[in-house]
Amino acid sequence: MQRSNAWQPSATLAVLRERAALLARIRTFFAHREVLEVDTPVLAHYGVTDVHLTNLRTHISGEPTPYFLQTSPEYAMKRLLAAGSGSIYQLGKVFRDDETSSRHNPEFTLLEWYRVGFTAAQLMDEISQLLQETVAAPPAQKVGYQELMIQQLGVDPLADDAVPRLQQALSERPELTDLVSKEQDRDTLLDIAMAMVIEPALDPAMPTFVTDYPASQAALAQLNAEDPRTAHRFELFYGGLELANGYQELTDAAEQQQRFQQDRLRRQHLQRDDAVADPRLLAALEQGLPDCAGVALGFDRLLMIHLGSPRISTVLPFAIDRA
Repeated sequence: MQRSNAWQPSATLAVLRERAALLARIRTFFAHREVLEVDTPVLAHYGVTDVHLTNLRTHISGEPTPYFLQTSPEYAMKRLLAAGSGSIYQLGKVFRDDETSSRHNPEFTLLEWYRVGFTAAQLMDEISQLLQETVAAPPAQKVGYQELMIQQLGVDPLADDAVPRLQQALSERPELTDLVSKEQDRDTLLDIAMAMVIEPALDPAMPTFVTDYPASQAALAQLNAEDPRTAHRFELFYGGLELANGYQELTDAAEQQQRFQQDRLRRQHLQRDDAVADPRLLAALEQGLPDCAGVALGFDRLLMIHLGSPRISTVLPFAIDRA
């Protein structure tokens, strides 16, 4: 009888050794900076309201309400920050009910950290240092979201007439015509533009921070006082991948609750399942979140870039099809 080889690891043993070495280098990086490693639950009472994310759910015997596998340790880490933890980081598993592809696995490892007293600019500098020290990346560059859109599409994403201009500019690309011809939601059009036009045009050899995202796309970030149409949110692109997403963190509980409600209304508009805002996070914000900046960085994708691996399955011990 011929047996299946699905029992075998997705990654080679050599890659698993590289994986362990990179984990060790990251931990050394934070140990030298006296940033505390923490370990928060991956199973919790609440999920996220973000319209772009969906929590996997499960039930515990005898309990009627579902539990949620976490898409990020953010909420629990912010509760630790409010409790006085100081700067913290976490390397752990997260889960997203999303597509499976060459760059997506439903279960993956996330590196997330928060630096008390840091600005978003200071955190970007530290991320660049992390990449240089752990995977020998070149120093990162920064470019504004608005500037990129104007350069690549000739459209100001913050202008009042952004929707028709985005429709026109994107429709000129045959592969996008059907996708955008009837789309009226500005953020959806901007997401298409970023994924299909902007991101592919970035130099894969150069780590690039895209900064100052539109306020409507930064639910957990502080608004920019100099231009409240934008927020202190950034994303890092490297090696042809979206690698990290970070904020100057919002600390106002009332404002955060309002943004969660906006998420729920947008979910309703898009005909997606409702999601209850996490009251424990809001209670922590009411207690007082210190001024801080935070970022989530995909560890598996960082290893892909470091090893030149085109598929996430090749850097995981067991990808979803072998789990």
